[in-house]
Amino acid sequence: MTENRTSSALPLPDTHGPVLRPGDVGYDEARQGFQTAYAHRPALTVGAENADDVRAAVRYAGAHGLRVAVQSTGHGLAAAAGDDALLVATGRMKGLRIDPAARTARAEAGVTWAEVIAAAAGHGLAPLNGSAPGVGVVGYLTGGGLGILGRRFGYAADHVRSFDLVTADGAPRHVTADTEPELFWALRGGGGGFGVVTAVEFGLVPLTEVYGGVLAFADERVPGALAAYLAWTEGLPEELTSSVVLMTWPDAPFAPEAYRGRYVMAVRVAYTGSASEGARLVAPLRELGPMVDDLRVMPYAESHTIHSDPPYPHPYDGDNALVTSVPGAALGALTGEAARAGAVVQIKHLGGALGREPEVPNAVGFRGARYLVTVLSALFELDRSGARALQGEALAPLAEVRLGRNLNHLFGERGELAVRDAYEPGVWRRLGVVRRAYDPAGLFGAGPF
Repeated sequence: MTENRTSSALPLPDTHGPVLRPGDVGYDEARQGFQTAYAHRPALTVGAENADDVRAAVRYAGAHGLRVAVQSTGHGLAAAAGDDALLVATGRMKGLRIDPAARTARAEAGVTWAEVIAAAAGHGLAPLNGSAPGVGVVGYLTGGGLGILGRRFGYAADHVRSFDLVTADGAPRHVTADTEPELFWALRGGGGGFGVVTAVEFGLVPLTEVYGGVLAFADERVPGALAAYLAWTEGLPEELTSSVVLMTWPDAPFAPEAYRGRYVMAVRVAYTGSASEGARLVAPLRELGPMVDDLRVMPYAESHTIHSDPPYPHPYDGDNALVTSVPGAALGALTGEAARAGAVVQIKHLGGALGREPEVPNAVGFRGARYLVTVLSALFELDRSGARALQGEALAPLAEVRLGRNLNHLFGERGELAVRDAYEPGVWRRLGVVRRAYDPAGLFGAGPF
């Protein structure tokens, strides 16, 4: 059926960017993203260069019975589109404008956070990006955006001013709180399924540097250090956002020398106050005797070194739980087999501004959570079933304190039930109403919605 829809007898979308079928030179490259465990296999890929290309692609899909999937960097691929879909690849859309007076940025759909950070730094400003600067701006914001300064400034979606997007009818829309309030509410944290975002405008914060870095503990020190970290997070000021990551490092050249072949817990700190006050706040952790201590004042442009997320594409799968606490009974599972068998366990301290609704409410779920616990598995030696078994084992002891999931930290194909679990029931129903209003035929049904 798909071959008939896209046969050479049919005209292809009239676009500036390339339109590629399976077998065409460049097709495989265009459909691949950062996440290599799953890949789109669409009937057509449109390498959109501008909003007109997006409109042409959406109208073509609607006219020829194809669903629409969207990909920028492909970090958060949750469901791979098949041969009944047209993939709009937005990575060529690189327009970026900083307004230093208004403290805003306008980024097109292919812009990454690294590009925003660099452009904003020249004006003494910073975006509310996450830990990986190579992530695309649009997907991060529509998923909520849990950033490295979240406790101080809230979710990045809280700071969005407007979206430009193409809805299922092929119409361009400029969406703000005043023009289309329900769609604006849904786009900020509600994930995909509403249209193809072509550009977004969002607020920046006046910030040039942070006090941050890593305190690392290894081997038998990890369980005690984790318990101490959780106790330490109680009562911290909002200006300090932190997390821990637990993993067994391979004995390989790419690993930091101190970590090679060892089971390590790294405490990652980002503080927006003075260095002296930051040092006072982290003193209880320093008293535990970390093997690595690189806390320092750094330009915000170097803040990605706090987490040092891998910059190269690779296969991975992961699950998470938003929780009200991390009880002592769960520590054994979090520091046990999962983290020692190829999984990466992360615990992010929430609260502060993350726990408050913004002035203009949005769809971000479960603001009452105090921690986000994520278990991520690289799928090199471990298959997906084995990875998910370890994830389930690590997260099971959190069942009694669990509120739900975080959308942007669901890694791999999870399906609608998992996505639904990222929202309170009333929020999910409201999102469904908005989706049906703007996409009644399910044109954007190539994902888990």
